[in-house]
Amino acid sequence: MLNFGLAKHYGVYIKRVNEAVRNNPQKFPERFSFKLTDKKYIETRGGKYKNPRVFTEQGVAMIISIKK
Repeated sequence: MLNFGLAKHYGVYIKRVNEAVRNNPQKFPERFSFKLTDKKYIETRGGKYKNPRVFTEQGVAMIISIKK
């Protein structure tokens, strides 16, 4: 799931999702959350925004477990 979809689903700003990952790096290893490369992002979204962070199923579980 992309960070902006996750933020929209939970009714928070994308900035808050990214802050949660930045402030809790031990909970988000590369297998839970990663950024799309420029090439992959352009293929999927047309490069309209910054490269989004992608969350795996485990990453989504971690992000919702972090207290607001």
